[in-house]
Amino acid sequence: MATKEIDSKVHAEVRENFGKGFARRLRAAGKIPAVIYGHGTTPVHVALPGHQVALLIRRANAVLELDVEGTEQLTLVKDVQKDPVHQIIEHIDLLVVKKGEKIQVDVPVSIIGESAPGTIAAQDANTVLLEVEATHIPERVEVDVEGLEEGTHITAADLTLPKGSSLVVDPETLIVAISIPSATLAAEDEIAEADAAVAAEQAEEAEEAKEESDSE
Repeated sequence: MATKEIDSKVHAEVRENFGKGFARRLRAAGKIPAVIYGHGTTPVHVALPGHQVALLIRRANAVLELDVEGTEQLTLVKDVQKDPVHQIIEHIDLLVVKKGEKIQVDVPVSIIGESAPGTIAAQDANTVLLEVEATHIPERVEVDVEGLEEGTHITAADLTLPKGSSLVVDPETLIVAISIPSATLAAEDEIAEADAAVAAEQAEEAEEAKEESDSE
């Protein structure tokens, strides 16, 4: 059964009351305080429907189509403030964007595949800064590490970017490094040392046996 798509069109109520007490009452009523700003506009303080918006912003760089008292406004979720203990959304900052406009956003990086046996894919950067169209922000950039050997480094320049995206971050930025876990290396060193000790002991025994044979 297909998952129902969450409507990105959000009804925003303009609010004229501020302060922590009023914000608490809003949240108690199932709404989220937010502010809309950007493109030289005067910041507008609004209240958003809590459940719908909480579902929409689960993805990074969510774009909300707001209906602000009959006026349509396209906005990018720039910041989400949460209670550190209860993880309740306390406030959202929304940046005004225009269709076709290019913006810079941090897009999550996702590793797919398995590197060569005995190695691990260490992710050095969880996001990559891209320039994209405001209404076509990719959910993620995938990095395929299937079969890659120890010592392989994947930089930002190596990424396959979604259509319409361009790299903003330094191309030499390290994204993923393939390595052998230190515990495995330590174990291999111990085995090598043990093998060397056995070989030395066997050589010593052989030498002693030879000396005894010569003395006879």
